[in-house]
Amino acid sequence: MRKNELHVVTGAFGFSGKYIAQRLLEAGYQVRTLTNSPHRANPFRGRITAFPYNFDKPRKLAESLKGATVLYNNYWVRFNYHNAVSFSYAEAVKNTNILFDAAREAGIKRVVHISITNPSEDSPFEYFRGKALLERALAESGLSHAILRPAVLFGKEDILVNNIAWFLRRFPVFGVFCRGDYCLQPIYVDDLARLAVEHGGRTGNAVIDAIGPETYTYRELVKTIGAGIGKQRPMISIPPLAGYILGSLIGEMHGDVTLTLDEIKGLMAGLLCTGSPPAGSKRLSKWVRENAALVGSHYSHELARRKDREKPYDQL
Repeated sequence: MRKNELHVVTGAFGFSGKYIAQRLLEAGYQVRTLTNSPHRANPFRGRITAFPYNFDKPRKLAESLKGATVLYNNYWVRFNYHNAVSFSYAEAVKNTNILFDAAREAGIKRVVHISITNPSEDSPFEYFRGKALLERALAESGLSHAILRPAVLFGKEDILVNNIAWFLRRFPVFGVFCRGDYCLQPIYVDDLARLAVEHGGRTGNAVIDAIGPETYTYRELVKTIGAGIGKQRPMISIPPLAGYILGSLIGEMHGDVTLTLDEIKGLMAGLLCTGSPPAGSKRLSKWVRENAALVGSHYSHELARRKDREKPYDQL
């Protein structure tokens, strides 16, 4: 990559996209973002120009990509949200295909796409099926690309690790689904950003399991977070459905969705773990200790983020 090149990051005002954008700016690149919330507070003090996705206007979407050489795609939804058609897996797959077509039309030279560990078109889980469909679509697009497959991201803005810590701070016991012996390989969000920028500068097609240096069972993960924040709790095994109901009740108290049955089942199926060597270096155990006062100090609200993304689009 040449300095002063223009790169486009989807969702640069969000979680992983913000870290990718920050690394690009520090390296001297111009950065543009595509977002559902162009009115959202810009953490980059005007150094990034925001454009709406315009999935319903593919030509305008392609225009917003013109002049850029690399596209970093973080666009996705965590679950199907019954009150918003735009927040569904089917719509996310459709929109991402539109984005890939627009990138090709705009002359984008390279796409770095954020996927998930163990995607499969035969998966019983729509999340993993959708990710697999998009990997195939990108591979068949003719665009030079790198596909990064993170398992679980952690960082100051994440939801999973923060909300586990939030539960540990407020309840005398912690429930794990069944035995809690299924594995996760969390990666620090800035390690993912570093990988994304590195692969944005390459040319060959690649698929990388973007996993961190530590492998935990779910029970071990909870224990590590508890030790890091000084709130170790007894753990009890609970049926997945009971855990889902309990999580739903707490979610309703916050006007949120804490977790879904598919998320529980996907976790228990071992889909957040691979046999690949680590691609990140930051250890979650160390990071939690370093940020003990912050982690779990407040509840991370998924639907509040969605409402923020539902603000009206700017017009190009």
